[in-house]
Amino acid sequence: MIEVSSLSKKYIINKQVFKAVDNVSLSVKKGKMVSIIGHSGSGKTTLLSLMGGLTKPDSGRIIIGDMNIWTMSDNNLSEFRNRKISFIYQFASLIPTLTALENIVLPTAFGHYTNNVEKDAKELLNIVGLSDKTNAYPAHLSGGQQRRVAIARPFINNPDIVLADEPTGDLDEESEKEVIALFHRMNKEDGVTFIIVTHNKDIAAQAGRQLKMSNGVLSEIG
Repeated sequence: MIEVSSLSKKYIINKQVFKAVDNVSLSVKKGKMVSIIGHSGSGKTTLLSLMGGLTKPDSGRIIIGDMNIWTMSDNNLSEFRNRKISFIYQFASLIPTLTALENIVLPTAFGHYTNNVEKDAKELLNIVGLSDKTNAYPAHLSGGQQRRVAIARPFINNPDIVLADEPTGDLDEESEKEVIALFHRMNKEDGVTFIIVTHNKDIAAQAGRQLKMSNGVLSEIG
């Protein structure tokens, strides 16, 4: 369960106050898939960053499970994120000196994992159609292939929650369908909770619940 209550975050730009997130409240039950649409600058990415414990709110609270995440110490919050939450960003953001396999395994370096992470990483590469790119460096991958690695990476730590910011923005239509199918598979079979920010209304419509962000205010669709 994710419980967001009266969440606000503002920035001052050129002496003007910009309310990126304006008194947002939201409840998401475990194992649900939620999409958030809205134009650029509407506050979607900031909201994800707040919910994921990356950006501190000016006011409000975020409870994940039974933990009020912004009352935790920095170390405890970092550990909590590593165990519970994974992020898919707008850009691939791969480490150029690591192979595809090493990029996927990287999150496990910051936690305690007993699984065979290399085996799991190879399986994830296979799922996203890159089983032949295990030892390839990002410079030797196309933009779409880099994106696939970045999409596979969050699942290496078996997260409870995936926060995805425009996860298919630079993929072709066929690859996009495969990625969304992966999300639905993880959601249905493993009970992973997804919150997906997207401009794509077709992707948004596939979520069980649709929300819209406008000028920092979140509202339900339908």
